[in-house]
Amino acid sequence: MDKSDLKTFAIILAVFLLFYYVPPDSPWLHAALANGVALASDYARAHVLLCLVPAFFIAGAVSTFLDRATVTRHLGASASKTKAYGVASISGGVLAVCSCTVLPMFAGIYRMGAGLGPATTFLYAGPAINVLAVALTASALGAELGVARAVGAVGLSLVVGLAMAAFFRTKPRADAANDPLAKADADESSLGVASAITAALIGALVFANWSDADPTMAPIKWYVVAVFGVSLAAILVARFRLPLWRIAASIAATGAAAFVDPTLAFTVAGAGLALTLHAEGGKLGEWLEETWGFAKQIMPLLFIGVFVAGAAFGAHEEPGLVPPEWVREAVGGESLLANALASALGALMYFATLTEIPIIEGLLDGGMGEGPALALLLAGPAVSLPNMLVVRSVLGTRKTLAFVGVTVLVSTAAGFVYGAMF
Repeated sequence: MDKSDLKTFAIILAVFLLFYYVPPDSPWLHAALANGVALASDYARAHVLLCLVPAFFIAGAVSTFLDRATVTRHLGASASKTKAYGVASISGGVLAVCSCTVLPMFAGIYRMGAGLGPATTFLYAGPAINVLAVALTASALGAELGVARAVGAVGLSLVVGLAMAAFFRTKPRADAANDPLAKADADESSLGVASAITAALIGALVFANWSDADPTMAPIKWYVVAVFGVSLAAILVARFRLPLWRIAASIAATGAAAFVDPTLAFTVAGAGLALTLHAEGGKLGEWLEETWGFAKQIMPLLFIGVFVAGAAFGAHEEPGLVPPEWVREAVGGESLLANALASALGALMYFATLTEIPIIEGLLDGGMGEGPALALLLAGPAVSLPNMLVVRSVLGTRKTLAFVGVTVLVSTAAGFVYGAMF
């Protein structure tokens, strides 16, 4: 029996013991299952149509239109550290998306040749450096904690990426410079096409998910989304000579759906884009194939992870398998252990965008220390159980454990230092 067989046997045995000993009439079991379903339902309603679908199209566009030499030149091993990590941290920060939405984009740039360090910097920076989240943190939890979160997220994104590159360096820096891809001529036209398409999609993604609580942007955000959608259509017509009747039909269907519901219109627009890519074939058909490849790799793992996180930690203020009083007792005070536990819990829990703030506010009222609060703020949005499952499918087990471990360690250190100082 080889290692693969032993692993399979262990999984079968664990599942057998679970179903053999679990009490089917237990109230805690029913509550855990209900919480898992509730969180997965919230996730499906809040993230799939407006966040993940455009993210998959963005990742597919990067993989299709951006040639590997360009990615390698800017983010690969041959690029200067200042350039590679600067681009990765800024790109992730500008997106300001949740950890689940950044995953397809991370998978795309890593597959296209980005170095492990810049790719993981991007993976951390996307959800951690979120301008709206930082502003709400300062408003709800205090200016000091808000500033600490902003500074810590920027610094830690670079530390995480540099640590990952150091841990898994497979060849000297001088050898990396001899990589044929590093010397290949970058296709500037591919960079322009990829940039234009992804800019339009990112604009639609960002404004579609803009908070309805913002009195300035909320009344006009869907009009802004429509402008980005029309811009994408214009790019496709100009670059790929798409039939105008096909684009007009998609825009008309989207406009009609907008009279019913903006989310429905967004969905119709996505379906119209998919049908157009399928009908045209060629490079556009390849874009659809890449998009579907990311979707079928990532979606099942995300839903499994969200369900497990809901069952373990609860949903809708209903407790999960882990009693909330245990959490409060574990993260009270400013000790190193409290910071480590807060960071580890943050890495396991799933936070929908901005929901970490009221959760931590409640924990602070219950006796949580300021340092552990920062540790959770730095680890939680960037890492989660669903995130780990998907990252493992891209990087493998060892690199995923290292990424999570480094994130937990640096978040713990930041929280401990902050607690000692303030």
